[in-house]
Amino acid sequence: MRMDFLPAAVLMAWLINNIGVTLLNKAAFATVDFKYPFMLTSVHMLCNSVGTQCYQAWKRRDELKLPSTASEEQEALVAGSRGGKRRFTPKQMKAILAYSVVFSLNIAIGNVSLRHVSVNFNQVMRSLVPAITLGVGLLQGKAFSLYRRYSVGVVVLGVACACYGDMTYSSVGFIVTVSCVFLAAAKVIASGEMLTGELKMHPVDLLSQMAPLALLQCSLFSLITGEMSSIASRWTTDLSPFVNPQPFVVVLLSGIASFTLNISSLYANKLTSPLTLCIAANVKQVIMIAASTILFETPISFLNGLGILIVLSGSFWYSYLSLMEKLQSGN
Repeated sequence: MRMDFLPAAVLMAWLINNIGVTLLNKAAFATVDFKYPFMLTSVHMLCNSVGTQCYQAWKRRDELKLPSTASEEQEALVAGSRGGKRRFTPKQMKAILAYSVVFSLNIAIGNVSLRHVSVNFNQVMRSLVPAITLGVGLLQGKAFSLYRRYSVGVVVLGVACACYGDMTYSSVGFIVTVSCVFLAAAKVIASGEMLTGELKMHPVDLLSQMAPLALLQCSLFSLITGEMSSIASRWTTDLSPFVNPQPFVVVLLSGIASFTLNISSLYANKLTSPLTLCIAANVKQVIMIAASTILFETPISFLNGLGILIVLSGSFWYSYLSLMEKLQSGN
Protein backbone atom coordinates (compact mmCIF):
# COMPACT_ATOMS: atom_id res chain seq x y z
CA MET A 1 0.00 0.00 0.00
CA ARG A 2 1.43 3.38 -1.00
CA MET A 3 1.69 5.79 1.91
CA ASP A 4 0.77 9.42 1.39
CA PHE A 5 3.43 11.49 3.17
CA LEU A 6 2.02 14.89 2.12
CA PRO A 7 0.11 15.56 5.39
CA ALA A 8 3.21 14.65 7.43
CA ALA A 9 5.44 16.86 5.24
CA VAL A 10 3.05 19.82 5.59
CA LEU A 11 2.87 19.34 9.36
CA MET A 12 6.68 19.29 9.53
CA ALA A 13 6.86 22.51 7.48
CA TRP A 14 4.31 24.09 9.81
CA LEU A 15 6.32 22.99 12.85
CA ILE A 16 9.62 24.41 11.52
CA ASN A 17 8.00 27.71 10.50
CA ASN A 18 6.22 28.00 13.85
CA ILE A 19 9.46 27.64 15.78
CA GLY A 20 11.18 30.10 13.41
CA VAL A 21 8.51 32.77 13.88
CA THR A 22 8.60 32.28 17.65
CA LEU A 23 12.38 32.77 17.78
CA LEU A 24 12.25 35.81 15.48
CA ASN A 25 9.45 37.37 17.52
CA LYS A 26 11.47 36.83 20.70
CA ALA A 27 14.44 38.46 18.99
CA ALA A 28 12.26 41.44 18.03
CA PHE A 29 10.96 41.94 21.57
CA ALA A 30 14.11 41.15 23.56
CA THR A 31 17.17 41.55 21.33
CA VAL A 32 16.44 44.56 19.10
CA ASP A 33 13.97 46.29 21.47
CA PHE A 34 11.00 46.31 19.08
CA LYS A 35 8.36 45.85 21.78
CA TYR A 36 5.31 46.54 19.65
CA PRO A 37 3.29 43.29 19.29
CA PHE A 38 0.40 44.84 17.36
CA MET A 39 2.67 46.63 14.90
CA LEU A 40 4.70 43.44 14.50
CA THR A 41 1.48 41.60 13.66
CA SER A 42 0.58 44.35 11.18
CA VAL A 43 3.91 43.76 9.44
CA HIS A 44 3.10 40.04 9.41
CA MET A 45 -0.24 40.70 7.74
CA LEU A 46 1.36 43.08 5.23
CA CYS A 47 3.85 40.35 4.27
CA ASN A 48 0.98 37.86 4.01
CA SER A 49 -0.98 40.20 1.73
CA VAL A 50 2.01 40.79 -0.54
CA GLY A 51 3.05 37.14 -0.36
CA THR A 52 -0.31 35.81 -1.51
CA GLN A 53 -0.35 38.26 -4.44
CA CYS A 54 3.15 37.16 -5.51
CA TYR A 55 2.21 33.49 -5.13
CA GLN A 56 -0.91 33.94 -7.22
CA ALA A 57 0.99 35.90 -9.88
CA TRP A 58 3.49 33.05 -10.08
CA LYS A 59 0.68 30.51 -10.42
CA ARG A 60 -0.90 32.49 -13.27
CA ARG A 61 2.12 31.62 -15.40
CA ASP A 62 0.91 28.04 -15.41
CA GLU A 63 -0.91 27.45 -18.70
CA LEU A 64 -2.82 24.44 -17.44
CA LYS A 65 -6.52 24.77 -18.30
CA LEU A 66 -9.44 23.18 -16.53
CA PRO A 67 -11.53 20.72 -18.55
CA SER A 68 -15.03 21.82 -19.46
CA THR A 69 -16.42 19.16 -17.13
CA ALA A 70 -14.63 20.59 -14.06
CA SER A 71 -16.77 20.94 -10.98
CA GLU A 72 -17.36 24.22 -9.15
CA GLU A 73 -15.12 23.02 -6.32
CA GLN A 74 -12.25 22.36 -8.74
CA GLU A 75 -12.71 25.80 -10.31
CA ALA A 76 -12.68 27.41 -6.86
CA LEU A 77 -9.50 25.61 -5.83
CA VAL A 78 -7.67 26.53 -9.01
CA ALA A 79 -8.93 30.12 -8.81
CA GLY A 80 -7.59 30.38 -5.29
CA SER A 81 -4.14 28.98 -6.02
CA ARG A 82 -3.68 30.76 -9.37
CA GLY A 83 -5.10 34.12 -8.41
CA GLY A 84 -8.40 33.81 -10.25
CA LYS A 85 -11.20 36.13 -9.21
CA ARG A 86 -13.78 34.26 -7.20
CA ARG A 87 -17.00 36.03 -6.39
CA PHE A 88 -18.44 35.65 -2.90
CA THR A 89 -21.99 36.18 -1.70
CA PRO A 90 -22.63 38.74 1.07
CA LYS A 91 -23.07 35.84 3.51
CA GLN A 92 -19.71 34.37 2.52
CA MET A 93 -17.98 37.73 2.83
CA LYS A 94 -19.40 38.05 6.36
CA ALA A 95 -17.89 34.66 7.19
CA ILE A 96 -14.50 35.80 5.88
CA LEU A 97 -14.75 39.03 7.89
CA ALA A 98 -15.70 37.10 11.03
CA TYR A 99 -12.70 34.80 10.53
CA SER A 100 -10.36 37.79 10.24
CA VAL A 101 -11.76 39.24 13.48
CA VAL A 102 -11.18 35.94 15.31
CA PHE A 103 -7.66 35.81 13.88
CA SER A 104 -6.85 39.36 15.01
CA LEU A 105 -8.44 38.98 18.45
CA ASN A 106 -6.56 35.74 19.02
CA ILE A 107 -3.26 37.59 18.59
CA ALA A 108 -4.36 40.67 20.55
CA ILE A 109 -5.74 38.79 23.57
CA GLY A 110 -2.73 36.46 23.51
CA ASN A 111 -0.38 39.42 23.85
CA VAL A 112 -2.48 40.92 26.65
CA SER A 113 -2.38 37.57 28.45
CA LEU A 114 1.41 37.53 28.48
CA ARG A 115 1.39 40.93 30.19
CA HIS A 116 -0.65 39.63 33.14
CA VAL A 117 0.53 36.03 33.67
CA SER A 118 3.75 34.05 33.54
CA VAL A 119 4.82 32.34 30.33
CA ASN A 120 4.50 28.91 31.96
CA PHE A 121 0.92 29.57 33.05
CA ASN A 122 0.07 30.83 29.55
CA GLN A 123 1.49 27.68 27.96
CA VAL A 124 -0.27 25.38 30.41
CA MET A 125 -3.59 27.05 29.67
CA ARG A 126 -2.94 26.87 25.91
CA SER A 127 -2.45 23.12 26.26
CA LEU A 128 -6.21 22.95 26.86
CA VAL A 129 -6.92 24.00 23.24
CA PRO A 130 -7.07 20.37 21.95
CA ALA A 131 -9.55 19.47 24.69
CA ILE A 132 -11.73 22.46 23.79
CA THR A 133 -11.50 21.59 20.09
CA LEU A 134 -12.53 18.01 20.84
CA GLY A 135 -15.42 19.22 22.99
CA VAL A 136 -16.69 21.53 20.23
CA GLY A 137 -16.39 18.67 17.76
CA LEU A 138 -18.51 16.46 20.00
CA LEU A 139 -21.15 19.19 20.27
CA GLN A 140 -21.19 19.36 16.45
CA GLY A 141 -21.90 15.63 16.31
CA LYS A 142 -18.43 14.52 15.24
CA ALA A 143 -17.30 11.09 16.37
CA PHE A 144 -14.10 10.57 18.37
CA SER A 145 -13.17 7.20 19.77
CA LEU A 146 -12.71 6.77 23.50
CA TYR A 147 -9.00 6.08 23.04
CA ARG A 148 -8.51 9.27 21.01
CA ARG A 149 -10.16 11.22 23.83
CA TYR A 150 -7.78 9.57 26.30
CA SER A 151 -4.77 10.45 24.12
CA VAL A 152 -5.75 14.15 24.10
CA GLY A 153 -6.00 14.03 27.89
CA VAL A 154 -2.50 12.53 28.06
CA VAL A 155 -1.11 15.36 25.89
CA VAL A 156 -2.77 18.02 28.06
CA LEU A 157 -1.36 16.41 31.21
CA GLY A 158 2.10 16.17 29.64
CA VAL A 159 2.23 19.84 28.63
CA ALA A 160 1.07 20.83 32.13
CA CYS A 161 3.99 18.86 33.60
CA ALA A 162 6.47 20.18 31.01
CA CYS A 163 5.51 23.81 31.64
CA TYR A 164 5.07 23.57 35.40
CA GLY A 165 7.07 26.20 37.25
CA ASP A 166 6.27 29.86 37.82
CA MET A 167 2.46 29.74 37.80
CA THR A 168 2.01 33.40 38.75
CA TYR A 169 -1.22 34.99 37.58
CA SER A 170 -3.81 37.53 38.62
CA SER A 171 -7.59 37.27 38.46
CA VAL A 172 -7.60 39.56 35.41
CA GLY A 173 -4.80 37.53 33.82
CA PHE A 174 -6.71 34.30 34.41
CA ILE A 175 -9.83 35.64 32.68
CA VAL A 176 -7.82 37.05 29.77
CA THR A 177 -5.86 33.80 29.35
CA VAL A 178 -9.01 31.66 29.36
CA SER A 179 -10.45 33.96 26.68
CA CYS A 180 -7.21 33.55 24.71
CA VAL A 181 -7.50 29.75 24.86
CA PHE A 182 -11.08 29.78 23.54
CA LEU A 183 -10.10 32.21 20.77
CA ALA A 184 -7.19 29.97 19.75
CA ALA A 185 -9.53 26.98 19.52
CA ALA A 186 -12.11 29.05 17.62
CA LYS A 187 -9.48 30.14 15.10
CA VAL A 188 -8.40 26.56 14.37
CA ILE A 189 -12.01 25.32 14.06
CA ALA A 190 -13.02 28.27 11.85
CA SER A 191 -10.06 27.62 9.54
CA GLY A 192 -11.15 24.02 9.09
CA GLU A 193 -14.73 25.03 8.34
CA MET A 194 -13.76 27.61 5.72
CA LEU A 195 -11.35 25.24 3.99
CA THR A 196 -13.52 22.13 3.99
CA GLY A 197 -17.04 23.43 4.70
CA GLU A 198 -19.49 25.24 2.43
CA LEU A 199 -16.92 27.67 1.02
CA LYS A 200 -14.21 25.05 0.35
CA MET A 201 -11.69 27.84 -0.13
CA HIS A 202 -8.16 27.20 -1.28
CA PRO A 203 -5.68 28.04 1.54
CA VAL A 204 -4.07 30.83 -0.50
CA ASP A 205 -7.51 32.17 -1.45
CA LEU A 206 -8.51 32.31 2.22
CA LEU A 207 -5.26 33.99 3.24
CA SER A 208 -5.49 36.58 0.45
CA GLN A 209 -9.00 37.53 1.64
CA MET A 210 -8.18 37.47 5.35
CA ALA A 211 -4.75 39.17 5.54
CA PRO A 212 -5.76 42.69 4.38
CA LEU A 213 -8.68 42.72 6.83
CA ALA A 214 -6.46 41.56 9.70
CA LEU A 215 -3.86 44.17 8.68
CA LEU A 216 -6.41 46.96 9.14
CA GLN A 217 -7.60 45.56 12.47
CA CYS A 218 -4.10 45.07 13.95
CA SER A 219 -3.04 48.52 12.72
CA LEU A 220 -6.04 49.95 14.57
CA PHE A 221 -5.00 48.10 17.74
CA SER A 222 -1.48 49.52 17.31
CA LEU A 223 -2.86 53.05 16.99
CA ILE A 224 -5.20 52.74 19.97
CA THR A 225 -2.52 51.33 22.28
CA GLY A 226 -0.06 54.11 21.40
CA GLU A 227 2.45 51.90 19.61
CA MET A 228 2.47 54.04 16.48
CA SER A 229 3.24 57.24 18.38
CA SER A 230 6.04 55.48 20.28
CA ILE A 231 7.55 54.17 17.03
CA ALA A 232 7.35 57.65 15.49
CA SER A 233 9.18 59.16 18.48
CA ARG A 234 11.97 56.58 18.18
CA TRP A 235 12.17 56.46 14.38
CA THR A 236 15.03 58.93 13.87
CA THR A 237 17.04 57.62 16.83
CA ASP A 238 17.07 53.81 16.76
CA LEU A 239 14.30 52.29 14.62
CA SER A 240 15.00 53.68 11.14
CA PRO A 241 16.76 51.09 8.90
CA PHE A 242 19.21 53.83 7.87
CA VAL A 243 20.18 54.45 11.49
CA ASN A 244 19.88 50.94 12.97
CA PRO A 245 19.09 48.20 10.41
CA GLN A 246 18.83 45.38 12.98
CA PRO A 247 15.19 45.92 14.07
CA PHE A 248 14.07 46.35 10.46
CA VAL A 249 15.78 43.11 9.35
CA VAL A 250 14.45 41.05 12.26
CA VAL A 251 10.88 42.35 11.87
CA LEU A 252 10.94 41.82 8.09
CA LEU A 253 12.26 38.26 8.44
CA SER A 254 9.58 37.59 11.04
CA GLY A 255 6.92 38.85 8.61
CA ILE A 256 8.18 36.66 5.76
CA ALA A 257 8.31 33.64 8.07
CA SER A 258 4.74 34.36 9.18
CA PHE A 259 3.57 34.12 5.56
CA THR A 260 5.15 30.68 5.06
CA LEU A 261 3.79 29.67 8.47
CA ASN A 262 0.22 30.66 7.60
CA ILE A 263 0.40 28.87 4.25
CA SER A 264 1.67 25.67 5.85
CA SER A 265 -0.86 26.05 8.71
CA LEU A 266 -3.82 26.38 6.33
CA TYR A 267 -2.62 23.44 4.23
CA ALA A 268 -2.09 21.36 7.39
CA ASN A 269 -5.61 22.23 8.57
CA LYS A 270 -7.02 21.15 5.21
CA LEU A 271 -5.01 17.91 4.91
CA THR A 272 -5.35 16.78 8.52
CA SER A 273 -7.86 18.09 11.07
CA PRO A 274 -8.17 20.94 13.59
CA LEU A 275 -7.51 18.55 16.47
CA THR A 276 -4.37 17.15 14.82
CA LEU A 277 -3.07 20.68 14.33
CA CYS A 278 -3.69 21.45 17.99
CA ILE A 279 -1.74 18.33 18.99
CA ALA A 280 1.13 19.48 16.74
CA ALA A 281 1.00 22.88 18.45
CA ASN A 282 1.54 21.17 21.81
CA VAL A 283 4.51 19.27 20.38
CA LYS A 284 5.91 22.63 19.22
CA GLN A 285 5.64 23.95 22.76
CA VAL A 286 7.66 21.01 24.06
CA ILE A 287 10.32 21.44 21.35
CA MET A 288 10.63 25.12 22.29
CA ILE A 289 11.15 24.11 25.93
CA ALA A 290 13.82 21.59 24.91
CA ALA A 291 15.51 24.11 22.57
CA SER A 292 15.63 26.83 25.23
CA THR A 293 17.06 24.30 27.69
CA ILE A 294 19.91 23.46 25.28
CA LEU A 295 20.57 26.90 23.78
CA PHE A 296 20.21 29.00 26.93
CA GLU A 297 21.20 26.33 29.49
CA THR A 298 17.85 26.68 31.22
CA PRO A 299 17.56 24.31 34.21
CA ILE A 300 14.90 21.65 33.77
CA SER A 301 13.37 19.60 36.56
CA PHE A 302 12.53 15.92 36.54
CA LEU A 303 8.82 16.77 36.30
CA ASN A 304 9.44 19.00 33.25
CA GLY A 305 11.42 16.25 31.51
CA LEU A 306 8.74 13.69 32.34
CA GLY A 307 6.12 16.03 30.88
CA ILE A 308 8.04 16.27 27.60
CA LEU A 309 8.11 12.47 27.31
CA ILE A 310 4.38 12.27 28.13
CA VAL A 311 3.47 14.81 25.42
CA LEU A 312 5.54 13.06 22.77
CA SER A 313 4.06 9.69 23.74
CA GLY A 314 0.51 11.06 23.78
CA SER A 315 0.97 12.74 20.40
CA PHE A 316 2.30 9.53 18.86
CA TRP A 317 -0.61 7.63 20.37
CA TYR A 318 -3.13 10.06 18.93
CA SER A 319 -1.53 10.01 15.47
CA TYR A 320 -1.44 6.20 15.45
CA LEU A 321 -5.10 5.92 16.51
CA SER A 322 -6.13 8.52 13.91
CA LEU A 323 -4.34 6.62 11.13
CA MET A 324 -5.79 3.26 12.16
CA GLU A 325 -9.33 4.64 12.31
CA LYS A 326 -8.98 6.18 8.84
CA LEU A 327 -7.71 2.90 7.41
CA GLN A 328 -10.56 0.97 9.03
CA SER A 329 -13.15 3.39 7.65
CA GLY A 330 -11.66 3.11 4.15
CA ASN A 331 -10.62 6.82 3.90
